[in-house]
Amino acid sequence: MNISSAAISITDFKTGSGIIARVPLSNPAAAIHDLDRILDSLLTSPLDDQTCFQLLEHVRRPVVHVAEELAKRYVNKPVPLGDVEDTFFRQVAALWLKTAKAYARCAEKSPPESKNTQDNRFATLLHRCIYFIGMAILEYQRARQEVPWGLWLDLHGHYGTVEDLHLTTVAVPDIIEGHTGNTHCAAAYFSFILCDMAGNYSLALRDQILVHRWAFAWSSLVDIHPVIVGETLPPFVIDLMQDVALCPSSESLRTDQIRCLETSRLSARIRKLRLKLRQHTPPSELALGEDCTPQQCARLLSHLSHHWSQVRVARKFRRHATSGVAQVCAGFEDIHYFISGKIFEQPERTRVYSRRDFEYLFAFGESSQQIQAQKYVMDTWEVVNQSANGFRLIRSVGGRKMLYGQLLALCPRDSDRPLLGQVTWLMQDRKGGLIAGIRVLPGLPQAISARLIDPMPNEQYERAFLMSALAAAEADQSLVLPTGWFRADRIIELFTDDVWRIRLKTVIDTGPDFQRIGFEAC
Repeated sequence: MNISSAAISITDFKTGSGIIARVPLSNPAAAIHDLDRILDSLLTSPLDDQTCFQLLEHVRRPVVHVAEELAKRYVNKPVPLGDVEDTFFRQVAALWLKTAKAYARCAEKSPPESKNTQDNRFATLLHRCIYFIGMAILEYQRARQEVPWGLWLDLHGHYGTVEDLHLTTVAVPDIIEGHTGNTHCAAAYFSFILCDMAGNYSLALRDQILVHRWAFAWSSLVDIHPVIVGETLPPFVIDLMQDVALCPSSESLRTDQIRCLETSRLSARIRKLRLKLRQHTPPSELALGEDCTPQQCARLLSHLSHHWSQVRVARKFRRHATSGVAQVCAGFEDIHYFISGKIFEQPERTRVYSRRDFEYLFAFGESSQQIQAQKYVMDTWEVVNQSANGFRLIRSVGGRKMLYGQLLALCPRDSDRPLLGQVTWLMQDRKGGLIAGIRVLPGLPQAISARLIDPMPNEQYERAFLMSALAAAEADQSLVLPTGWFRADRIIELFTDDVWRIRLKTVIDTGPDFQRIGFEAC
Protein backbone atom coordinates (compact mmCIF):
# COMPACT_ATOMS: atom_id res chain seq x y z
CA MET A 1 0.00 0.00 0.00
CA ASN A 2 1.32 3.44 -0.90
CA ILE A 3 2.23 5.98 1.73
CA SER A 4 -0.44 8.64 2.23
CA SER A 5 -0.06 11.66 -0.04
CA ALA A 6 -0.13 13.94 2.99
CA ALA A 7 3.10 15.44 4.29
CA ILE A 8 5.26 12.96 6.17
CA SER A 9 6.35 13.65 9.74
CA ILE A 10 9.24 11.57 11.05
CA THR A 11 9.82 11.98 14.77
CA ASP A 12 11.97 8.98 15.63
CA PHE A 13 13.87 6.08 14.07
CA LYS A 14 11.06 3.53 14.45
CA THR A 15 8.53 5.75 12.70
CA GLY A 16 10.96 6.66 9.92
CA SER A 17 12.14 3.12 9.24
CA GLY A 18 8.52 1.93 9.10
CA ILE A 19 7.64 4.58 6.52
CA ILE A 20 10.69 3.74 4.43
CA ALA A 21 9.79 0.03 4.52
CA ARG A 22 6.38 0.83 2.97
CA VAL A 23 7.80 2.59 -0.11
CA PRO A 24 6.35 0.67 -3.12
CA LEU A 25 9.60 -0.27 -4.87
CA SER A 26 7.70 -2.39 -7.40
CA ASN A 27 6.06 0.83 -8.65
CA PRO A 28 8.99 3.26 -9.17
CA ALA A 29 6.79 6.05 -10.57
CA ALA A 30 4.86 6.14 -7.28
CA ALA A 31 7.86 5.34 -5.08
CA ILE A 32 9.82 8.40 -6.20
CA HIS A 33 7.11 10.69 -4.83
CA ASP A 34 7.19 8.88 -1.48
CA LEU A 35 10.99 9.09 -1.33
CA ASP A 36 10.83 12.77 -2.16
CA ARG A 37 8.50 13.43 0.78
CA ILE A 38 10.58 11.26 3.12
CA LEU A 39 13.66 13.31 2.27
CA ASP A 40 11.69 16.54 2.74
CA SER A 41 10.76 15.36 6.23
CA LEU A 42 14.36 14.47 7.09
CA LEU A 43 15.51 17.87 5.84
CA THR A 44 13.08 19.72 8.11
CA SER A 45 12.79 17.39 11.14
CA PRO A 46 14.47 18.17 14.48
CA LEU A 47 15.93 14.65 14.68
CA ASP A 48 19.39 14.35 16.18
CA ASP A 49 22.26 13.76 13.79
CA GLN A 50 22.70 10.07 14.72
CA THR A 51 19.04 9.18 14.06
CA CYS A 52 18.99 11.24 10.87
CA PHE A 53 22.13 9.45 9.67
CA GLN A 54 20.67 6.00 10.36
CA LEU A 55 17.46 6.82 8.48
CA LEU A 56 19.37 8.21 5.51
CA GLU A 57 21.36 4.98 5.35
CA HIS A 58 18.03 3.10 5.34
CA VAL A 59 16.60 5.18 2.50
CA ARG A 60 19.77 5.20 0.41
CA ARG A 61 19.23 1.83 -1.28
CA PRO A 62 15.57 2.52 -2.21
CA VAL A 63 16.72 5.84 -3.73
CA VAL A 64 19.32 4.10 -5.88
CA HIS A 65 16.90 1.32 -6.91
CA VAL A 66 14.07 3.67 -7.89
CA ALA A 67 16.41 6.02 -9.77
CA GLU A 68 17.88 3.14 -11.78
CA GLU A 69 14.44 1.74 -12.63
CA LEU A 70 13.03 5.09 -13.76
CA ALA A 71 16.16 5.86 -15.79
CA LYS A 72 15.21 2.98 -18.11
CA ARG A 73 12.36 5.16 -19.35
CA TYR A 74 14.59 7.89 -20.81
CA VAL A 75 18.18 6.67 -21.28
CA ASN A 76 19.14 5.59 -24.78
CA LYS A 77 16.22 7.60 -26.18
CA PRO A 78 16.35 10.27 -28.89
CA VAL A 79 16.83 13.86 -27.78
CA PRO A 80 15.23 16.26 -27.17
CA LEU A 81 13.39 14.02 -24.72
CA GLY A 82 9.62 13.84 -24.92
CA ASP A 83 7.51 15.42 -22.18
CA VAL A 84 6.98 12.17 -20.26
CA GLU A 85 10.62 11.12 -20.56
CA ASP A 86 11.83 14.56 -19.54
CA THR A 87 9.57 14.54 -16.47
CA PHE A 88 11.03 11.25 -15.26
CA PHE A 89 14.55 12.50 -15.92
CA ARG A 90 13.98 15.71 -13.93
CA GLN A 91 12.50 13.72 -11.05
CA VAL A 92 15.47 11.36 -10.88
CA ALA A 93 18.07 14.14 -11.10
CA ALA A 94 16.23 16.03 -8.36
CA LEU A 95 16.10 12.87 -6.20
CA TRP A 96 19.89 12.43 -6.39
CA LEU A 97 20.45 16.05 -5.40
CA LYS A 98 17.89 16.05 -2.59
CA THR A 99 19.50 12.94 -1.10
CA ALA A 100 22.89 14.69 -1.21
CA LYS A 101 21.34 17.74 0.43
CA ALA A 102 19.85 15.60 3.23
CA TYR A 103 23.25 14.06 3.97
CA ALA A 104 24.86 17.51 3.93
CA ARG A 105 22.23 18.81 6.39
CA CYS A 106 22.91 15.84 8.63
CA ALA A 107 26.64 16.63 8.49
CA GLU A 108 25.89 20.20 9.57
CA LYS A 109 24.12 18.84 12.65
CA SER A 110 27.11 16.73 13.65
CA PRO A 111 29.00 17.90 16.74
CA PRO A 112 32.13 19.98 16.01
CA GLU A 113 34.49 17.46 17.59
CA SER A 114 33.53 14.78 15.02
CA LYS A 115 34.68 17.03 12.18
CA ASN A 116 38.21 17.35 13.48
CA THR A 117 38.94 13.69 14.07
CA GLN A 118 39.27 10.58 11.94
CA ASP A 119 35.56 10.00 12.48
CA ASN A 120 34.13 7.19 10.36
CA ARG A 121 30.56 8.49 10.48
CA PHE A 122 31.46 12.02 9.43
CA ALA A 123 33.62 10.65 6.62
CA THR A 124 30.64 8.51 5.58
CA LEU A 125 28.38 11.57 5.49
CA LEU A 126 30.81 13.40 3.22
CA HIS A 127 31.22 10.29 1.05
CA ARG A 128 27.45 10.15 0.54
CA CYS A 129 27.37 13.84 -0.41
CA ILE A 130 30.05 13.25 -3.03
CA TYR A 131 28.35 10.07 -4.27
CA PHE A 132 24.87 11.53 -4.75
CA ILE A 133 26.05 14.78 -6.35
CA GLY A 134 28.24 12.68 -8.65
CA MET A 135 25.28 10.48 -9.53
CA ALA A 136 23.27 13.57 -10.46
CA ILE A 137 26.10 14.59 -12.83
CA LEU A 138 26.15 11.08 -14.33
CA GLU A 139 22.37 11.23 -14.73
CA TYR A 140 22.65 14.33 -16.90
CA GLN A 141 25.41 12.73 -18.95
CA ARG A 142 23.65 9.42 -19.60
CA ALA A 143 20.43 11.28 -20.51
CA ARG A 144 22.64 13.35 -22.87
CA GLN A 145 21.74 16.59 -21.13
CA GLU A 146 24.18 19.38 -20.36
CA VAL A 147 25.21 19.41 -16.69
CA PRO A 148 23.70 22.44 -14.87
CA TRP A 149 25.86 25.22 -13.60
CA GLY A 150 27.29 24.62 -10.14
CA LEU A 151 27.19 20.83 -9.84
CA TRP A 152 30.92 20.33 -10.42
CA LEU A 153 31.65 23.17 -8.01
CA ASP A 154 29.50 21.43 -5.38
CA LEU A 155 31.39 18.17 -5.94
CA HIS A 156 34.77 19.93 -5.72
CA GLY A 157 33.59 21.77 -2.62
CA HIS A 158 32.79 18.56 -0.74
CA TYR A 159 36.10 17.05 -1.75
CA GLY A 160 37.87 20.21 -0.55
CA THR A 161 36.17 19.77 2.83
CA VAL A 162 37.34 16.17 2.96
CA GLU A 163 40.90 17.33 2.29
CA ASP A 164 40.74 20.07 4.92
CA LEU A 165 39.60 17.57 7.56
CA HIS A 166 42.14 14.92 6.47
CA LEU A 167 39.38 12.39 5.77
CA THR A 168 40.24 11.55 2.15
CA THR A 169 41.12 7.90 2.78
CA VAL A 170 39.22 7.15 5.99
CA ALA A 171 37.44 3.80 5.48
CA VAL A 172 33.76 4.12 4.57
CA PRO A 173 31.35 1.17 4.13
CA ASP A 174 29.60 1.06 0.76
CA ILE A 175 27.89 -2.00 -0.68
CA ILE A 176 25.83 -0.21 -3.33
CA GLU A 177 28.61 0.01 -5.91
CA GLY A 178 29.65 -3.60 -5.33
CA HIS A 179 32.63 -2.96 -3.10
CA THR A 180 33.72 -6.12 -1.30
CA GLY A 181 35.23 -4.07 1.51
CA ASN A 182 35.43 -0.40 2.38
CA THR A 183 35.91 2.57 0.11
CA HIS A 184 36.70 6.21 0.91
CA CYS A 185 35.80 9.74 -0.12
CA ALA A 186 38.74 10.19 -2.48
CA ALA A 187 37.84 7.02 -4.41
CA ALA A 188 34.23 8.18 -4.84
CA TYR A 189 35.39 11.60 -6.04
CA PHE A 190 37.91 10.13 -8.50
CA SER A 191 35.33 7.73 -9.95
CA PHE A 192 33.16 10.62 -11.18
CA ILE A 193 36.20 12.46 -12.53
CA LEU A 194 37.15 9.29 -14.45
CA CYS A 195 33.63 8.93 -15.88
CA ASP A 196 33.81 12.48 -17.20
CA MET A 197 37.32 11.95 -18.58
CA ALA A 198 36.02 8.94 -20.53
CA GLY A 199 33.68 11.24 -22.49
CA ASN A 200 30.20 9.96 -21.65
CA TYR A 201 28.55 12.02 -24.38
CA SER A 202 30.64 10.12 -26.95
CA LEU A 203 29.81 6.65 -25.61
CA ALA A 204 26.92 4.31 -26.25
CA LEU A 205 24.81 3.38 -23.22
CA ARG A 206 26.33 -0.08 -22.83
CA ASP A 207 29.81 1.49 -22.83
CA GLN A 208 28.71 4.11 -20.28
CA ILE A 209 27.58 1.30 -17.97
CA LEU A 210 30.95 -0.43 -18.20
CA VAL A 211 32.88 2.82 -17.70
CA HIS A 212 30.80 3.56 -14.60
CA ARG A 213 31.46 0.08 -13.23
CA TRP A 214 35.19 0.13 -13.93
CA ALA A 215 35.65 3.70 -12.68
CA PHE A 216 34.17 2.78 -9.30
CA ALA A 217 36.17 -0.44 -9.14
CA TRP A 218 39.52 1.13 -10.07
CA SER A 219 39.29 4.63 -8.59
CA SER A 220 41.51 3.57 -5.69
CA LEU A 221 44.35 3.32 -8.24
CA VAL A 222 44.21 7.09 -8.82
CA ASP A 223 46.27 9.51 -6.74
CA ILE A 224 46.03 13.26 -6.40
CA HIS A 225 48.41 15.93 -5.14
CA PRO A 226 48.59 19.73 -4.89
CA VAL A 227 50.91 21.65 -7.16
CA ILE A 228 54.54 21.35 -6.15
CA VAL A 229 56.69 24.44 -6.55
CA GLY A 230 58.60 24.22 -9.82
CA GLU A 231 56.48 21.33 -11.10
CA THR A 232 55.54 21.29 -14.75
CA LEU A 233 51.78 21.09 -14.86
CA PRO A 234 50.03 18.49 -17.02
CA PRO A 235 47.80 19.80 -19.85
CA PHE A 236 44.66 19.28 -17.72
CA VAL A 237 44.17 19.61 -13.97
CA ILE A 238 41.40 19.70 -11.39
CA ASP A 239 40.71 23.26 -10.30
CA LEU A 240 38.50 23.25 -7.21
CA MET A 241 37.20 26.70 -8.17
CA GLN A 242 36.17 25.78 -11.73
CA ASP A 243 32.76 24.37 -12.63
CA VAL A 244 34.15 21.49 -14.71
CA ALA A 245 35.74 18.13 -13.96
CA LEU A 246 39.10 18.92 -15.55
CA CYS A 247 40.24 22.19 -17.09
CA PRO A 248 43.31 23.29 -19.08
CA SER A 249 46.09 24.12 -16.64
CA SER A 250 46.67 27.35 -18.58
CA GLU A 251 43.23 28.59 -17.43
CA SER A 252 43.89 28.06 -13.70
CA LEU A 253 45.08 31.20 -11.96
CA ARG A 254 45.38 30.06 -8.32
CA THR A 255 47.81 27.20 -7.91
CA ASP A 256 46.62 26.52 -4.34
CA GLN A 257 43.27 25.36 -5.81
CA ILE A 258 44.87 23.09 -8.44
CA ARG A 259 45.13 19.32 -7.99
CA CYS A 260 47.09 17.06 -10.32
CA LEU A 261 45.85 13.55 -11.06
CA GLU A 262 48.30 10.66 -11.07
CA THR A 263 46.90 7.77 -13.11
CA SER A 264 50.04 5.69 -13.78
CA ARG A 265 48.83 2.77 -11.64
CA LEU A 266 45.48 2.83 -13.41
CA SER A 267 47.21 2.87 -16.80
CA ALA A 268 49.30 -0.14 -15.76
CA ARG A 269 46.12 -2.02 -14.80
CA ILE A 270 44.56 -1.28 -18.19
CA ARG A 271 47.69 -2.44 -20.03
CA LYS A 272 47.63 -5.77 -18.15
CA LEU A 273 43.93 -6.26 -18.86
CA ARG A 274 44.39 -5.59 -22.57
CA LEU A 275 47.22 -8.12 -22.66
CA LYS A 276 45.07 -10.72 -20.90
CA LEU A 277 42.24 -10.16 -23.38
CA ARG A 278 44.66 -10.64 -26.29
CA GLN A 279 45.62 -13.94 -24.63
CA HIS A 280 41.90 -14.92 -24.79
CA THR A 281 41.19 -14.65 -21.05
CA PRO A 282 37.39 -14.25 -20.63
CA PRO A 283 36.23 -10.84 -19.29
CA SER A 284 34.49 -12.55 -16.35
CA GLU A 285 37.83 -13.94 -15.13
CA LEU A 286 39.30 -10.42 -15.25
CA ALA A 287 36.46 -8.95 -13.15
CA LEU A 288 35.34 -6.87 -16.14
CA GLY A 289 31.81 -8.22 -16.00
CA GLU A 290 29.65 -11.15 -17.01
CA ASP A 291 27.63 -9.08 -19.49
CA CYS A 292 30.34 -7.91 -21.90
CA THR A 293 32.17 -9.53 -24.79
CA PRO A 294 35.96 -9.67 -25.21
CA GLN A 295 35.66 -7.47 -28.30
CA GLN A 296 33.64 -4.82 -26.47
CA CYS A 297 36.06 -4.80 -23.53
CA ALA A 298 39.12 -4.59 -25.78
CA ARG A 299 37.66 -1.69 -27.76
CA LEU A 300 36.59 0.24 -24.67
CA LEU A 301 39.85 -0.35 -22.80
CA SER A 302 41.73 0.95 -25.84
CA HIS A 303 39.58 4.09 -25.66
CA LEU A 304 40.18 4.49 -21.91
CA SER A 305 43.91 3.85 -22.18
CA HIS A 306 44.22 7.26 -23.87
CA HIS A 307 41.64 9.19 -21.87
CA TRP A 308 42.62 7.89 -18.42
CA SER A 309 46.38 8.02 -19.00
CA GLN A 310 46.00 11.75 -19.78
CA VAL A 311 48.16 11.27 -22.87
CA ARG A 312 47.15 13.49 -25.75
CA VAL A 313 46.66 11.51 -28.93
CA ALA A 314 47.25 13.37 -32.18
CA ARG A 315 44.18 13.62 -34.38
CA LYS A 316 44.33 11.67 -37.61
CA PHE A 317 42.56 14.55 -39.32
CA ARG A 318 43.05 18.12 -38.16
CA ARG A 319 39.91 19.92 -37.02
CA HIS A 320 39.42 23.57 -37.96
CA ALA A 321 36.81 26.15 -37.02
CA THR A 322 34.35 27.04 -39.72
CA SER A 323 30.94 28.58 -40.22
CA GLY A 324 27.92 28.01 -42.37
CA VAL A 325 25.06 25.56 -42.33
CA ALA A 326 24.46 21.94 -43.20
CA GLN A 327 21.27 20.10 -44.10
CA VAL A 328 20.73 16.92 -42.08
CA CYS A 329 18.17 14.13 -42.13
CA ALA A 330 17.82 10.73 -40.43
CA GLY A 331 16.03 7.47 -41.13
CA PHE A 332 16.62 5.09 -44.04
CA GLU A 333 13.57 6.26 -45.93
CA ASP A 334 14.40 9.98 -45.78
CA ILE A 335 18.11 9.44 -46.41
CA HIS A 336 17.43 7.23 -49.43
CA TYR A 337 15.17 9.88 -50.93
CA PHE A 338 17.67 12.72 -50.55
CA ILE A 339 20.60 10.71 -51.89
CA SER A 340 18.69 9.23 -54.84
CA GLY A 341 16.62 12.35 -55.52
CA LYS A 342 13.48 10.30 -56.10
CA ILE A 343 10.84 8.21 -54.38
CA PHE A 344 11.91 4.62 -53.69
CA GLU A 345 10.17 2.09 -55.92
CA GLN A 346 10.50 -1.63 -56.41
CA PRO A 347 12.39 -2.57 -59.59
CA GLU A 348 10.03 -3.24 -62.50
CA ARG A 349 10.87 -6.94 -62.50
CA THR A 350 9.44 -7.35 -58.98
CA ARG A 351 6.88 -4.57 -58.85
CA VAL A 352 3.34 -5.57 -57.87
CA TYR A 353 0.65 -2.91 -57.62
CA SER A 354 -2.04 -3.23 -54.97
CA ARG A 355 -5.59 -1.92 -55.38
CA ARG A 356 -4.64 0.98 -53.11
CA ASP A 357 -1.67 1.82 -55.35
CA PHE A 358 -3.90 1.90 -58.44
CA GLU A 359 -6.45 4.15 -56.70
CA TYR A 360 -3.68 6.51 -55.57
CA LEU A 361 -2.18 6.70 -59.07
CA PHE A 362 -5.61 7.20 -60.66
CA ALA A 363 -6.43 10.04 -58.28
CA PHE A 364 -3.15 11.92 -58.39
CA GLY A 365 -1.40 10.74 -61.54
CA GLU A 366 2.05 12.22 -62.10
CA SER A 367 1.71 14.47 -59.03
CA SER A 368 1.64 11.43 -56.70
CA GLN A 369 5.41 11.42 -56.32
CA GLN A 370 5.44 15.14 -55.52
CA ILE A 371 2.86 14.56 -52.79
CA GLN A 372 4.85 11.69 -51.30
CA ALA A 373 8.07 13.74 -51.42
CA GLN A 374 6.53 16.44 -49.21
CA LYS A 375 6.96 14.24 -46.14
CA TYR A 376 10.73 14.18 -46.56
CA VAL A 377 12.43 17.14 -44.89
CA MET A 378 15.94 18.08 -43.85
CA ASP A 379 16.82 20.06 -40.71
CA THR A 380 19.19 23.00 -40.83
CA TRP A 381 22.20 22.86 -38.48
CA GLU A 382 25.03 25.32 -37.91
CA VAL A 383 28.55 24.00 -38.56
CA VAL A 384 30.88 24.84 -35.66
CA ASN A 385 34.01 23.05 -36.86
CA GLN A 386 34.97 20.24 -39.17
CA SER A 387 37.76 17.92 -40.22
CA ALA A 388 38.30 15.60 -43.17
CA ASN A 389 36.16 12.92 -41.55
CA GLY A 390 33.68 14.75 -39.35
CA PHE A 391 31.67 17.77 -38.25
CA ARG A 392 30.62 19.43 -35.01
CA LEU A 393 27.08 20.76 -35.47
CA ILE A 394 24.70 22.79 -33.33
CA ARG A 395 20.97 23.36 -33.65
CA SER A 396 19.30 25.98 -31.50
CA VAL A 397 15.86 25.79 -33.08
CA GLY A 398 13.28 23.06 -33.23
CA GLY A 399 13.78 20.00 -35.38
CA ARG A 400 13.50 16.27 -35.34
CA LYS A 401 14.89 14.12 -32.55
CA MET A 402 18.33 12.60 -32.79
CA LEU A 403 19.60 9.31 -31.38
CA TYR A 404 23.21 8.59 -30.47
CA GLY A 405 24.84 6.29 -33.01
CA GLN A 406 22.17 6.63 -35.68
CA LEU A 407 22.72 7.00 -39.43
CA LEU A 408 22.43 10.47 -40.97
CA ALA A 409 22.61 12.11 -44.36
CA LEU A 410 24.50 15.39 -44.21
CA CYS A 411 24.89 17.95 -46.96
CA PRO A 412 27.35 20.76 -46.12
CA ARG A 413 26.94 24.13 -47.79
CA ASP A 414 30.01 23.59 -49.99
CA SER A 415 28.94 20.11 -51.18
CA ASP A 416 26.67 19.29 -54.09
CA ARG A 417 25.68 15.85 -52.77
CA PRO A 418 24.85 14.36 -49.35
CA LEU A 419 27.31 12.31 -47.33
CA LEU A 420 26.49 9.50 -44.94
CA GLY A 421 27.52 9.94 -41.31
CA GLN A 422 27.01 8.56 -37.82
CA VAL A 423 26.28 10.47 -34.60
CA THR A 424 29.31 9.94 -32.33
CA TRP A 425 28.75 12.75 -29.76
CA LEU A 426 25.38 14.06 -28.65
CA MET A 427 24.14 16.46 -25.98
CA GLN A 428 21.09 18.64 -25.40
CA ASP A 429 22.19 22.02 -24.02
CA ARG A 430 20.57 23.93 -21.18
CA LYS A 431 18.42 25.96 -23.59
CA GLY A 432 17.04 22.90 -25.38
CA GLY A 433 19.28 23.02 -28.45
CA LEU A 434 21.33 20.07 -29.66
CA ILE A 435 25.09 19.72 -30.14
CA ALA A 436 26.23 16.76 -32.21
CA GLY A 437 29.48 15.28 -33.42
CA ILE A 438 29.18 13.51 -36.77
CA ARG A 439 31.70 11.04 -38.19
CA VAL A 440 31.46 10.83 -41.96
CA LEU A 441 31.45 7.27 -43.29
CA PRO A 442 34.19 6.81 -45.90
CA GLY A 443 33.16 6.85 -49.54
CA LEU A 444 30.41 8.48 -51.55
CA PRO A 445 26.97 6.89 -51.03
CA GLN A 446 24.80 5.56 -53.82
CA ALA A 447 21.15 4.82 -53.04
CA ILE A 448 20.35 1.28 -54.19
CA SER A 449 17.93 -1.57 -53.55
CA ALA A 450 18.76 -4.86 -51.80
CA ARG A 451 16.94 -8.04 -50.93
CA LEU A 452 17.75 -11.24 -49.07
CA ILE A 453 18.44 -14.39 -51.07
CA ASP A 454 19.66 -16.68 -48.29
CA PRO A 455 17.91 -18.74 -46.94
CA MET A 456 14.87 -17.93 -49.13
CA PRO A 457 14.50 -15.20 -51.75
CA ASN A 458 12.55 -12.19 -50.47
CA GLU A 459 10.02 -10.86 -52.96
CA GLN A 460 10.52 -7.21 -52.04
CA TYR A 461 13.66 -5.07 -52.21
CA GLU A 462 14.56 -2.69 -49.40
CA ARG A 463 16.55 0.53 -49.28
CA ALA A 464 20.34 0.27 -48.99
CA PHE A 465 23.45 2.31 -49.76
CA LEU A 466 26.57 1.36 -51.68
CA MET A 467 29.67 3.21 -50.44
CA SER A 468 32.47 3.78 -52.92
CA ALA A 469 36.05 2.87 -52.05
CA LEU A 470 38.17 5.70 -50.62
CA ALA A 471 41.91 5.25 -50.94
CA ALA A 472 42.74 8.24 -48.69
CA ALA A 473 40.98 6.52 -45.78
CA GLU A 474 42.18 3.05 -46.82
CA ALA A 475 38.51 2.03 -47.11
CA ASP A 476 37.25 -0.57 -49.54
CA GLN A 477 33.81 -0.52 -51.12
CA SER A 478 31.13 -1.29 -48.52
CA LEU A 479 27.40 -1.64 -48.07
CA VAL A 480 25.10 0.09 -45.58
CA LEU A 481 22.11 -2.06 -44.64
CA PRO A 482 19.40 -1.98 -41.97
CA THR A 483 20.33 -3.58 -38.63
CA GLY A 484 19.82 -7.34 -38.53
CA TRP A 485 20.77 -8.19 -42.10
CA PHE A 486 24.29 -9.37 -41.42
CA ARG A 487 25.27 -12.99 -41.22
CA ALA A 488 28.74 -14.12 -42.25
CA ASP A 489 28.73 -15.38 -45.87
CA ARG A 490 25.06 -14.52 -46.37
CA ILE A 491 24.14 -13.94 -50.02
CA ILE A 492 22.06 -10.89 -50.90
CA GLU A 493 20.95 -9.40 -54.19
CA LEU A 494 21.59 -5.78 -55.11
CA PHE A 495 19.80 -3.75 -57.75
CA THR A 496 21.52 -0.70 -59.20
CA ASP A 497 21.49 -0.38 -62.98
CA ASP A 498 21.54 -4.14 -63.08
CA VAL A 499 21.07 -7.10 -60.73
CA TRP A 500 24.10 -8.65 -59.00
CA ARG A 501 24.77 -10.80 -55.99
CA ILE A 502 27.28 -10.36 -53.19
CA ARG A 503 28.46 -12.27 -50.13
CA LEU A 504 28.55 -10.42 -46.77
CA LYS A 505 31.90 -10.75 -44.98
CA THR A 506 32.42 -8.48 -41.96
CA VAL A 507 30.67 -5.75 -39.98
CA ILE A 508 32.74 -2.56 -40.16
CA ASP A 509 30.45 -0.08 -38.37
CA THR A 510 27.23 -0.50 -36.48
CA GLY A 511 24.53 1.71 -35.00
CA PRO A 512 20.99 1.40 -33.68
CA ASP A 513 19.53 1.53 -37.20
CA PHE A 514 22.28 0.39 -39.57
CA GLN A 515 25.32 -1.76 -40.24
CA ARG A 516 28.16 -0.96 -42.62
CA ILE A 517 29.38 -4.23 -44.06
CA GLY A 518 32.32 -5.40 -46.10
CA PHE A 519 31.44 -7.76 -48.95
CA GLU A 520 32.72 -9.61 -51.97
CA ALA A 521 31.10 -10.36 -55.31
CA CYS A 522 29.71 -13.85 -55.80
